[in-house]
Amino acid sequence: MLSKKRLITIISMNKNERLPIDSDLLQTFVRIAECGNMTVAASRLGRTQSAISVQLRKLESGLGIPLFIRTPKGMTLTPAGEALLSRAKPILAEIREAANLFLQPLTGSLRVGLPDDFDEDVLELILMEFARSHPEVQVLAKLGCTSGYATAVRTGELDVAVCSGLDDVGGEALGTLEIVWAAREGKSWPKNEPVPLAILDRQCYWRDLPVKVLDAAGRQHRVAFQSSSFASLQAALRAGFAVGLLPKSCVGDGLKELTEVDGFPDLPVPRRSILLSGHAPKQLTEAMVESIRNAQLR
Repeated sequence: MLSKKRLITIISMNKNERLPIDSDLLQTFVRIAECGNMTVAASRLGRTQSAISVQLRKLESGLGIPLFIRTPKGMTLTPAGEALLSRAKPILAEIREAANLFLQPLTGSLRVGLPDDFDEDVLELILMEFARSHPEVQVLAKLGCTSGYATAVRTGELDVAVCSGLDDVGGEALGTLEIVWAAREGKSWPKNEPVPLAILDRQCYWRDLPVKVLDAAGRQHRVAFQSSSFASLQAALRAGFAVGLLPKSCVGDGLKELTEVDGFPDLPVPRRSILLSGHAPKQLTEAMVESIRNAQLR
C-alpha cells in the first residue's frame, strides 16, 4: 500500500523532469472522485467517457500508482487517491483564483434557487466563492424546497436552480444525495412499537418518503412532529422526540444513523441536477454553475 508520504515524494519530482500532473488531469481526477462514476463524470466535464478514461490512465501511468479501484458499481479511491484528492482540491482552487485576476469583471444580477438540504458548509462555499470571484454581480439567492424550482426556471423566475429529488427533472447531473434515518444518540426504538416520525410538511419527497418506506416494510408508525424546515426537524430529532430522514452530511453531534439492524429499511438515493434558464445571461449562469461545482468538490 502506498503511503501519503510516498505519494508526495513521487509528485515532488526533480524540477528538470516533466511533471506527470497538470491542471486538466487534476480536474478530471477530482470529477471522477466526486461522481464515483465515469459516465457521470464525463457528462459533468462535457467530454466523452473514453476521453476521460485516457486522461485517468495518463495520470496513473505518470504517477506509477493506481488512484481508483474499479468495481461494477463505480470508482472507489485507493489510499493514494485519497491522498492526492486532499491536495488536488486546494491546488485547483488556487489556479482558479489566479485565472480570475485577468478576467473582465462580470456585472448584472442573477436569481438562484438552492436546496435547503445542502450541507451548510457547501452552501456557504457556493455563495462565498461566487461573491469573491464576481463582486460586482448582484445575487438574489432563494433557499428552500426545490419542488417548484423546475417550473420557476422554465417561467424565468429563476436563472439557475439546483434541484433535488427522486424524479428526473432534466438538466445537468450534479451527483446524488445520501439520506439516512436519524435519531438522538442513545435512544432506542422498539421494533414492536409504532415509530414516532418527524416529517417535513411540504410538497416534496421529504414529506412522503418515510411513510412510504415504512409502509412497504410493514413497520407501524405515527406522525409525531411536522415542520417546514430542516433546522426544526433536526431539533426534534436531537431532543429524542422522533425519528426522521436527514442528509447523511447533516447527522452531526447528538444524532446517530439508524440502519436495518435497528429495524429501519434502506432508502432510495435522490439525484441533484442544475437547471438553467434559456433567458438568463450565459456568462453569469456559467459562473454560478462553476461555483456550485467547485463547492461540491471541496
